[in-house]
Amino acid sequence: MRLDKFLKVSRIIKRRSVANTACSSGHVEVNGKVAKAGTVLKIGDEITITFNDNSNKYRVLDLKEHVGKDDSSSLYEVI
Repeated sequence: MRLDKFLKVSRIIKRRSVANTACSSGHVEVNGKVAKAGTVLKIGDEITITFNDNSNKYRVLDLKEHVGKDDSSSLYEVI
């Protein structure tokens, strides 16, 4: 699954266009490397999102195309 789509489906970032912009601006890393929006994720990958001085780290637990609002947090864990 593409990185920008995962960020939207998991509701880490609300809109796919915002996720795409964050990736192209260099704010998102996958496994310690700056990632583009089209980066393909695998289960177990670690995503780091940095805005200003805040840095949030997540581990991918599951990849699903569609999930409900209540189930979206089951796709990742906060590290």
